[in-house]
Amino acid sequence: RFVWFGTKKLFRAFTFAFEPTVHGWFQAHAYQYDGDTSTFIVETPESVWRQAGLDRMSQQDGIAFCEQLFARYLDGHPLMTNAAHLRGSAIWIRFPRVICKTWTHWAPANDGTVPIVLMGDAAHTAHFSVGSGTKLALEDAIALSGALHRTSDVRIALADYEAERSIEVLKIQNAARNSTEWFENVERYTAFDAEQFAYSLLTRSQRISHENLRLRDRGFVAGLESWYATRAHLPPKPVPPMFTPFTLRGVTLKNRVVVSPMAQYSCVDGTPDDYYLVHVGSRAHGGAGLVFTEMVCVAADARISPGCAGLYSDGHRSAWKRIVGYVHDRTSAKIALQLGHAGPKGSTQLGWEESDEPLAEGNWPLVAPSAIAYGPRNQLPRAMTRPDMERVTAEFVRAATWGAECGFDWLELHCAHGYLLSAFLCPLTNLRSDEYGGSLENRLRYPLEVFGALRATWLMARAFKEAGADLIDVSSGQTTRIASPVYGRMYQTPFADRIRNEVGIAAMAVGAIFEPDHVNSILMAGRADLCALARPHLADPYWTLHAAAALGYPDVEWPVQYLQGKAQLERNLARAAQLAAERPEANG
Repeated sequence: RFVWFGTKKLFRAFTFAFEPTVHGWFQAHAYQYDGDTSTFIVETPESVWRQAGLDRMSQQDGIAFCEQLFARYLDGHPLMTNAAHLRGSAIWIRFPRVICKTWTHWAPANDGTVPIVLMGDAAHTAHFSVGSGTKLALEDAIALSGALHRTSDVRIALADYEAERSIEVLKIQNAARNSTEWFENVERYTAFDAEQFAYSLLTRSQRISHENLRLRDRGFVAGLESWYATRAHLPPKPVPPMFTPFTLRGVTLKNRVVVSPMAQYSCVDGTPDDYYLVHVGSRAHGGAGLVFTEMVCVAADARISPGCAGLYSDGHRSAWKRIVGYVHDRTSAKIALQLGHAGPKGSTQLGWEESDEPLAEGNWPLVAPSAIAYGPRNQLPRAMTRPDMERVTAEFVRAATWGAECGFDWLELHCAHGYLLSAFLCPLTNLRSDEYGGSLENRLRYPLEVFGALRATWLMARAFKEAGADLIDVSSGQTTRIASPVYGRMYQTPFADRIRNEVGIAAMAVGAIFEPDHVNSILMAGRADLCALARPHLADPYWTLHAAAALGYPDVEWPVQYLQGKAQLERNLARAAQLAAERPEANG
């Protein structure tokens, strides 16, 4: 809930004020309105608003509550309202998020139809925490005027107006949604040190990033980087967050960049060959702190496709031991094993064929928590019995044991994307009526049994933490074909943020993270501890080394064989930056 006040106290700079109460946190957004007054907006979560009794207070008592709560900012000035006609708590409202499918309505008129065109808040709203309402309305008016002047066909002009503005408005609305969620969950961040809390606040919308903030205040960002470095037990000097080490259960990664698991569909009978040695090895040379295998399947009938990697035969064990040995002998990267079972999404074609569709021939039987096919063309899996569960658990344990023998540094259990363990977790794919279905606790039961068995062998987030998980790699979607995620830059990072800061466990962010700026922003804001990148590493195995050069950070380890390339790359980038700075447009 929020309430809009005025005050005679002048706030020369935009001010955010945060105050705890026994009921929860309140915050104020204050800024100068004119020469004599300031706007003072107070907001708090609905639950806190009710627990504080504001829903039952008179308007005057509610105002007095806010004046007392924020007294040290108001310096004795009262809060004023222009809504005296509203009774009780009616001045406290919820922000209305307006999204229109179209901004033009053709109304009937005597000689046909006449357009009624929406602009500003009538067409779209953006939360006041990003301060774009008036700006968006003015930009709409400018765009509409321009469209009408460019053509005499009103229908074409209105279509052009909407096409021109809709994408820009959507960007602002997405940023406003991120900002709104930050303020709605501010308690999540109140345990941060002041430096990180301030950074998280400033970058909450994702429109202001690490390097963007550096342009505004270089000294502030340098100080933050020094602070972050000391927390990673480095000397107090500026270091890009992505190049600070990270230690978990005795394993230290040299930096916080991770090569995501990426299915390559290039094995024969589950055996990783020279292609995998080159694929994994080149990315280990490329500078990332941790390199993942693809999802390694625990049995032949656990594979997604005939080309998927496995760890269920002596030949697989020998092949993986060779790859792990290369990474350890030739690079300073750590290597992670991801184990999984395809479940209802198994026995499908290679990724570059008809993805997720069944094989033309040679399909193998599938198992799942319930007899639900992944798609209309996929085969119907058999609902798992208790002996099936025991067999699959034993297959996971065998693969984990062999993985430890191979020398893998890190073990990850794949419980996402609609595969077997994910299918147990999802209520759309788990319709069991026994102790493994129904409630969330029941749906967690089998994945936690598998995890517990692996934890013993290897010596949903809170439940996995309590079961002994060290880190949650947070990825979403692909659970069913009807899933419709809203994609965009860093679109899954809010999930990692929530798990890290509400559950209190280390988290890895993944999903449309493709720039060094993304990585540094996520880490510095405390939204995750590691960042995993997939497609960028497919395009450039040396993404991390190139990122260091682009950031002007020389203290990263290159293969000695490549040092001359490092020197040339750094010179070329420095020269390009100098030329860009000397261009007339760079200086206004």
